[in-house]
Amino acid sequence: MHNLGKILIFIACFLMAATVAIFVNLSAQSFAVTKIDFIGRAIFPTGSPFGGTEIGGLSGITYDAEKQVYYAISDDRSSKAPARFYSLKINLASGKLEKENIEFTGVTTLLDENGKSFPEFSLDPEGITFTGNSVFVSSEGDVDRQIAPFIKELSLDGKLLKTLPIPDLFLPDAKGTKGIRNNLAFENLTLTADRKYLFTATENATVQDGAVTSLEKGSPCRILRYDAASGNPDASFAYITEPLPPGANPVGKLTSNGLVDLLAIDDKRLISLERAFSLETGTTIRIFEISLEKADRIEALPSLKTRISEVSPAQKRLLLDLETLKIPLDNIEGLTFGPDLADGTRGLILVSDNNFSPLQETQILGFQIKVQKTS
Repeated sequence: MHNLGKILIFIACFLMAATVAIFVNLSAQSFAVTKIDFIGRAIFPTGSPFGGTEIGGLSGITYDAEKQVYYAISDDRSSKAPARFYSLKINLASGKLEKENIEFTGVTTLLDENGKSFPEFSLDPEGITFTGNSVFVSSEGDVDRQIAPFIKELSLDGKLLKTLPIPDLFLPDAKGTKGIRNNLAFENLTLTADRKYLFTATENATVQDGAVTSLEKGSPCRILRYDAASGNPDASFAYITEPLPPGANPVGKLTSNGLVDLLAIDDKRLISLERAFSLETGTTIRIFEISLEKADRIEALPSLKTRISEVSPAQKRLLLDLETLKIPLDNIEGLTFGPDLADGTRGLILVSDNNFSPLQETQILGFQIKVQKTS
């Protein structure tokens, strides 16, 4: 019995070690995008009505795979209608994105802590991500009106469930020496597939971190990671945008390039969407794969302005410059994965914010994308 007991203990330890090794191996796996192909574009003219509202301002989109429904946030500041997100169906079964296979099916009003719709100009909703039974929504706030940014969890019928804390270094002060810049804050939001981490990021640098994007250099954004279970921020990383497109003339004109959306592939890899605009070059849209594996954590640094050269930012790899598609591009601001497709790829959907302008339009772009294990 003594020897048998030793043998049984040895077998148990071996099986435990093997199980741990398998778990470590699985948790260490990472993925990379190996293919991205354009499969179609649909246009909804400015003024298109739905559910007593005007469709427009689509600044973020997310996918509910179980219901096969997309949720798209409008950045209407409760001006044209109460702040809201839309539900829509996009059928990609044919392998193409076509307007006749897109249907808006619902509109949901965002509700505040009092169960009321948000007052006019009290928020600037920009990002949205699906949790499995609710959505997180981000607002850029309004620095000029002294309205702070927020990230809130809402039920699918719009009720407020939770408000996440925003680290102080993102909050503007009265002197304008720190915090987010107006309209360059939390434009993006994404949740990892295991629902462990929630990511957002500033569109350009905070005041204390550096300058906005210029012709010579990009702007150092901060990626902010939350522990989704606790709702608390747990890490930050630097992300450097691309410079303004060559030929842009920023002197006295509206020019920009910023990080407008993120989409998690896994805990360390994400897809980023950068949108640039100038009167001279028009709209430039680029999709990157980014890695945080070698990125330094920067949450302990109150300012990057004099230390950015010491920090390793997220590594970037260009996946697609949409200019190569040779199609008219509008103000693309949101992206999300869609369903698995018949050829083993996955749908990828992009949406545009038309700014409710008659000179613009709501665009929905479709792609098929392949993400494969790299380790």
